[in-house]
Amino acid sequence: MSPPDTSPKNKPEAAVLRQLPSLDELLREPSLSELALAAGRDLVVTEARSALEELRAKLSSSETADTTSAAIEAAVAENVRRALAPSLRRVINATGVILHTNLGRAPLSPATVERIRETAGRYTNLEYDLAVGARGLRDTHTSAQLARVIGSEAAIVVNNNAAAVLLALTALAKGREVIISRGELIEIGDGFRIPEIMAESGAFLREVGTTNRTRGADYERAINERTALLLRVHPSNFRMTGFTERPAIEELTALGRKHSLPVFEDIGSGCLADLSGIGIAEPLACASLTAGVDLLAFSGDKLLGGPQAGIIAGRRDLVDRVRRHPLFRALRVDKLTIAAVEETLGAYLRGAWDEIPTQRMLRLSAAEIHTRANALLERLHAHLPAGASLGIIEGFSVIGGGSTPDQKLPTFLLSVASTKLSAARLEERLRRPAEGIPVIARIEDGRLLLDLRTVFPDEEGPLACALVGALTNV
Repeated sequence: MSPPDTSPKNKPEAAVLRQLPSLDELLREPSLSELALAAGRDLVVTEARSALEELRAKLSSSETADTTSAAIEAAVAENVRRALAPSLRRVINATGVILHTNLGRAPLSPATVERIRETAGRYTNLEYDLAVGARGLRDTHTSAQLARVIGSEAAIVVNNNAAAVLLALTALAKGREVIISRGELIEIGDGFRIPEIMAESGAFLREVGTTNRTRGADYERAINERTALLLRVHPSNFRMTGFTERPAIEELTALGRKHSLPVFEDIGSGCLADLSGIGIAEPLACASLTAGVDLLAFSGDKLLGGPQAGIIAGRRDLVDRVRRHPLFRALRVDKLTIAAVEETLGAYLRGAWDEIPTQRMLRLSAAEIHTRANALLERLHAHLPAGASLGIIEGFSVIGGGSTPDQKLPTFLLSVASTKLSAARLEERLRRPAEGIPVIARIEDGRLLLDLRTVFPDEEGPLACALVGALTNV
């Protein structure tokens, strides 16, 4: 048998490993002592140990590594910085998608943010009735406002709209049948399917009609002694055209009254203000209630423009039954969400659309966006490096968030090009800057495009800096 190979190229020099500082020696270095005071000794100890282990592993595998004290201290400091850096970061949304699910959907108004700050930092009367000095209900803070805005008798708030649908079906139809059109059994974001969410409630779905055509008579033929609800789901994330039919909501509610069955409608996007004047057709919550719908469910962070939430509103007796179900406690929201919903609804009561960022972005005209794009273009021209060019082209913004998939808003787009960078590389440099705020853009037909509809006015300066930085130092 041949003796083991102990040549330097296959075995690390023990002397090199012995030169590495011990953990205690490393922690006594002034820079790390100061870091421990600022970031906490336990974290610095953990990351110093990790840095030393990584260095030993590299040396043991014959990799080259900087073993100087300064390099090791810098590695520890970088590890600590990464551990403390928040993963959730602010970004500039220049995609033109107003309710961008991946970017957090509806941004909140400054007044709402301030209300959250005040609520978070102090005690509140969340479940305390100040008038009688006894325990109260957290629902009272939003129920009265929703009654004024949409005309409901009562309302509760849970953590999202899928939870609202699950809770309502569990409370009102568990072990019984819920009649729904086959054309409304949709899939929402991230692979979640409405039938699967509903099945978790313990209710039995009774599908009627066909994918493209369902009539009132289909619902009526399916009604039996086990029927608990008639369910209508707004297909907010797709459109079916051509040979299609479904009963008007008034026909469905009349059928419900005839058979003493509640009609439950999931309108999805939570549209509380009429947007038909800007070419957007979405069902209004108040219109559904006026048409006789007994119970509604909708999102808080879509067209409503508030925080992530699911709102259940309608007849008091039905809302009370839902609220009394044990699942409500698992799905209810905290004081911060209630504060944000309350502040957002207050803007609706005052008709202050411009205070709600989502509503303001929806209502921006193409001419207003063109003016802003022109001003930004002039601001940037003097700072563009050689080979970079900017232009303005016509285009469209979209609402997003599973809302109004076939409806677009005319806009003007900044088109960015470089002879040194592809559109994909430029997009990456904007998304992953060395410093500053990441900018999320879009690429169409090989061009990088920026839509100022979704860029706040006070973000135009950081956007300009990010764009110049991405185009230079290639």
